[in-house]
Amino acid sequence: METVQKAGHPKAFNMIFFLEFWERFGYYGLQAVLASFFVKSLGMDDAESFVVFGAFSAMVYGYVSIGGYIGDKVLGTQRTILLGAVTLMLGYTLMAIAGSDKSMVFLALGFVACGNGLFKANPSSLLSKVYQNNEAQLDSAFTMYYMAVNVGSFFSMILVPIVGGSYGLDLGFGICAAGLVIAILNFIFFRRLVKGLDSPVGKEPLSMRKFAVVVLGLLLAIFVSAWMLTNLMVAHWFLAIVGTGVFLVFFKMIFEAKGAERSKLIAAFVLIIEAIVFFTLYQQMPTSLNFFAIKNVEHSLLGMTINDPEVFQTLNPFWIMLASPILAWLYTHFGKKDQDMSMPGKFAFGMCLCAISFLILGFSAKFANAQGIVSVWWLVASYFFQSMGELLISGLGLSMISKLVPQRMIGFLMGAWFLTTAIAAVIGGWVATLTTVPKSVVDPLVTLPIYANVFNEIGIVTVVIAILMIATVPTLNRLINKKDRVEN
Repeated sequence: METVQKAGHPKAFNMIFFLEFWERFGYYGLQAVLASFFVKSLGMDDAESFVVFGAFSAMVYGYVSIGGYIGDKVLGTQRTILLGAVTLMLGYTLMAIAGSDKSMVFLALGFVACGNGLFKANPSSLLSKVYQNNEAQLDSAFTMYYMAVNVGSFFSMILVPIVGGSYGLDLGFGICAAGLVIAILNFIFFRRLVKGLDSPVGKEPLSMRKFAVVVLGLLLAIFVSAWMLTNLMVAHWFLAIVGTGVFLVFFKMIFEAKGAERSKLIAAFVLIIEAIVFFTLYQQMPTSLNFFAIKNVEHSLLGMTINDPEVFQTLNPFWIMLASPILAWLYTHFGKKDQDMSMPGKFAFGMCLCAISFLILGFSAKFANAQGIVSVWWLVASYFFQSMGELLISGLGLSMISKLVPQRMIGFLMGAWFLTTAIAAVIGGWVATLTTVPKSVVDPLVTLPIYANVFNEIGIVTVVIAILMIATVPTLNRLINKKDRVEN
């Protein structure tokens, strides 16, 4: 099939965009309410909910490398996408019927974590194959693809908390399951648009033996994941082992590569490490920032009363949706003129914006009213800077992998990219616990200085890290632009 067009994006892009929209609709609908669900329905305190949420998020992203490998080497990209989507749909269905049964909730989260692990790396791997002959459009394509993530999350993070608050979260989680049904049907009906685009094993007939092994392994992983959520130390050790294994394989790839390929892999490794810092900050949105919005931010916006303050998390995808088309156009415009900012430069600038987002929240405490409540516009501004930083780091991470990594490694290293989120999820959960107070403390005047001090400290540390990243930009640019010598 024709993989590029003279103008605009190919039809295959639209299909993958729609697939990712519905998959992220389900996941972010769950994420928006999960930490508060732990507190309200399972009786956890704030600190425990943050740590369990971090462990779950770590599993969600920690398994992505495995899913990338299965897509590359075992089942094929497209088959792995379909299996992952079905597993996710079953997970959200279980969440809808679990109620306050802790064992059932953790089993459902096991389905979601493992389903996401199978699914997550493979649509982006498939997208990279669509644009493998058109690198000039790659940043634009992945920025628009990232918008799909945020369009899906925007609508689900509004709908699920509101529906959950009015009719119960069982219906909210049911909506997440329905979104996955739509994603699966979309992929089945429009799969012809990516015919011939797959990993080498995906172009071969399906091996039922391999499929049976994957399904059995998946079931085992689901039950082990559910068990680990009740044994968090084991979960953290497991993540450490998986992370160490993935990075050892990465080091092996770097060691075996030569010339320009090795230089680009080294640059990719450094950028992945930098991303861990960003994802630690990002992890504060559904945890400490969410609870700050609940306890210390006015519950109104543009004259509208916000009864479910978890909805404030939609400020993140709102800004992403608004800015993504603009940035995509800028990347294409300046890319054609060879004037685009380098990838390391974008990462460093993005980290500066993230630092500002937390310093704003710390500063907002000086303008709180007599009850310890700050204006919602401080939160709006903070989410703006955090979201712009996200577009420059997380939004371009997949494009970075596509540019710097050979196609034969791309599925696995897409997974390694998402592993940064898993590592950061655990760190972010621990950071969020710095803002916790006893369940009996509900006075905003008591909670405000706690949040403000932690946000100020996060902002200052991030400024230092951003300065270090700026200093490394020239070196990383040299590694990325290195060319192999051509023998005469």
